[in-house]
Amino acid sequence: MVLDISVRRQTYVEDCEVCCHPIEVRYSVVADEIDSFEARVLE
Repeated sequence: MVLDISVRRQTYVEDCEVCCHPIEVRYSVVADEIDSFEARVLE
């Protein structure tokens, strides 16, 4: 998974490369470093 740290806060859905289930990804960036990260499987 590649995160674009030029975006300060982002939420998006990506399919798992292994099982193809959708995963909701949320993250925030502060001073060009990932401040928070969360990924959860959508059912």
